[in-house]
Amino acid sequence: MDRTFSDKEALGPEPAGKPSFEPWAGPAILLVDLDAFFASVEQLDHPAWRGKPVVVGGDADKRGVVAAASYEARAFGVRSAMPASTARTLCPDAIWTQGNHGRYREMSRRVMEVLDRESPFVQQVSIDEAFVDVSPTAHNTEHPVAVAQRIQDRVEAFGLTCSIGLGTSKTVAKIASDMDKPRGLTVVYPGCEKAFLAPLPVRALSGIGAAAERELHRHGIETLGGLAEAGLPFLKRLFGKNGATMHVRAKGCDDAPVEADDKVKSVSNEISFASDLTTSDEVDSVLASIASKVGRRLRVKGLRGHTLSLKVRFDDRSVKSVQRRLEEASDDDLLFAPLLFAMVREVWRPGIPVRLLGVGMSGFDEGEAAQERLFELPPDENGKVQAGGARAHRPILEDADKRSGLLRATDQVRERFGEDAVQFGHEMATRMRTTGSGSKNPADYK
Repeated sequence: MDRTFSDKEALGPEPAGKPSFEPWAGPAILLVDLDAFFASVEQLDHPAWRGKPVVVGGDADKRGVVAAASYEARAFGVRSAMPASTARTLCPDAIWTQGNHGRYREMSRRVMEVLDRESPFVQQVSIDEAFVDVSPTAHNTEHPVAVAQRIQDRVEAFGLTCSIGLGTSKTVAKIASDMDKPRGLTVVYPGCEKAFLAPLPVRALSGIGAAAERELHRHGIETLGGLAEAGLPFLKRLFGKNGATMHVRAKGCDDAPVEADDKVKSVSNEISFASDLTTSDEVDSVLASIASKVGRRLRVKGLRGHTLSLKVRFDDRSVKSVQRRLEEASDDDLLFAPLLFAMVREVWRPGIPVRLLGVGMSGFDEGEAAQERLFELPPDENGKVQAGGARAHRPILEDADKRSGLLRATDQVRERFGEDAVQFGHEMATRMRTTGSGSKNPADYK
């Protein structure tokens, strides 16, 4: 046990035999966080990389970003979400890899299976994090600390490590999990939440970003203790209903349950470009490629959506988005890709540099009612069809049976030989334009 927040002194190493811990009464929530997960998997699979700085991310010469950094790389100041060019400057001798997300999903599933064996209440919040409810009951009398230690041992048997926070709420468990890494176990016993949280900076609380932090500092609130003591009406005036949530969490009193949310709300993919796109052919080709990835993921999950979304980020980092509801739910990218060609022209015209494009599908449980048809857009004020016209709305392959057969065949080949086994021309062209940085869609890892 690395850190213990208790009314009593931390217990030292246990003698051989059954360990004993301070009694635990009430809820017991774990937050299990896999340490430097992507980089750790790479070091596991490449023994020669162990003990060396490893960076998983995109090309430093193509606007790439860091997806993960080993602890050896972090010692040089490298952090996730950092521009790859900055990371290369900080740690020029690092080993770079774009990563293997299939392998990461495999290892994540193995760890989640360990958690599922420990409790029926597991809530995976990302590929490398999950809450676990291990509250003692009349039928489960094992001490929560013992459960946490066993999880760490079982994860270590895979060649990975995890840091765990244990507390009476999800808020406390989450913050505790960040206190001691790697392979730390931070325990906050019942009744000690206030003493644990009070001295921490407000930014330690999930949901408080840079803007909220600045606003709190402006009013003299810099710690979670100060936030807990602030008047609730005052916080509501500042942040609306989020103010009430902050107040409860800062006091360590939130009672949000650990509940598995297996319902996928959206499936999406986005790509950043090494050099900006400026022509219609470039934009349409990339949109077709991204649509193909989204369609494939929808079919793998057995999902069809009613709401198609488009995201465009320009070279000045401004972002615009467009949504369309489909008359019938779809997982057919050869059908909905042409609609994207028209949607993008609502917010972009050739010549304007595009830095990123993203496509998403949601509305899996919506009814059949629709606001507009898939292949019809209303005319403009002059009675003309919107930009993109008939060409943009005609399916890439007109015959529905042929479309279905082609998608089924390519899915089968990719399932057997890998995602890159079959590629259309637009997909090959798109790969040459990317930064090499993978995007994360939490639903894709479940």
